Amino acid sequence: MGTNLFEALKGDFHLVGLDVGSPGKYPPEDFFSWDALDRIPPVDAIIHLAGKAHDTARIARDEEYFEVNTGLTQKIFDYFLHSTARKFIFFSSVKAVADTVRGEWLTEEDTPEPLTAYGRSKLEAERFILSRVNDFSPPSEIRLSQSSFLNSPFSIPLPQSVYVLRPAMIHGPGNKGNLNLLYRAVVKGIPWPLGAFENQRSFTSMENCAFVMRRLLEGDIPTGIYNLADDEPVSTNEIIGLIASSLHRKPRIWRVPEGFIRAVARSGDFLRLPLNSERLKKLTETYRVSNAKIKVALGIEKLPVTSVEGLRKTLQSFGKLH
Repeated sequence: MGTNLFEALKGDFHLVGLDVGSPGKYPPEDFFSWDALDRIPPVDAIIHLAGKAHDTARIARDEEYFEVNTGLTQKIFDYFLHSTARKFIFFSSVKAVADTVRGEWLTEEDTPEPLTAYGRSKLEAERFILSRVNDFSPPSEIRLSQSSFLNSPFSIPLPQSVYVLRPAMIHGPGNKGNLNLLYRAVVKGIPWPLGAFENQRSFTSMENCAFVMRRLLEGDIPTGIYNLADDEPVSTNEIIGLIASSLHRKPRIWRVPEGFIRAVARSGDFLRLPLNSERLKKLTETYRVSNAKIKVALGIEKLPVTSVEGLRKTLQSFGKLH
């Protein structure tokens, strides 16, 4: 994510990196470690991407999520509030709200009820941001409640702009998630056995993500929490078809009965099989994320790249690596 965003924005912005790893694409003089915050030059905006990703293998301890996703956010947001930076963009997650979408679409108005440590740690980071925003509000201003900040697109009483983005799964070159696993399965000629599951899922292409980032950095967009997703959800069966098309093959989709597949996944929870209940859910659930609020804030009707176009670009990048 960080590398892709750097590549998308480096031509128009002077970017400074902050991470625990190596500089990667950043020039060494523009890269800093977390214990060198006091040496970072003044910046106009801070984009906080760092975090511990959701662990489908269920190996990580709950504390690890809070140490990284909440703890680092607290540190960098306090740094922001005392800095000269005017904008703060925090990448949270739709999982901070819901692990399963109960209605037709997930919206910013939904009451957060995360079930996993990953989602809870992201929500806790959001709530910390809100608490610090209120701490820095002038006494004469009306202080925002948690619900009003979560649900309102309007500005907060702070001279700095704060944006909390809740993206659906972001994909692009180098993606290491389930999309890459699907691609490798099709490359090996393995049939897709979950064709009986009819689902629709929202994704976020790096192209649309970078477009939103540019508008937030350059424009006067109202402070608030925004979902981030492509305009059209797609099914996993459609993705298998797109992967096969990118490889000039016919898709091999088997419609194995759902009950049998769920039984295999439950066995995988205990036997460490490639398919477990968590992974089955991520591959087959319907999880549609509304992006209506961010489009209204940006004054647009559609994002520049369709879901299919974005997926095709990502799959093309996979082809160069396999």
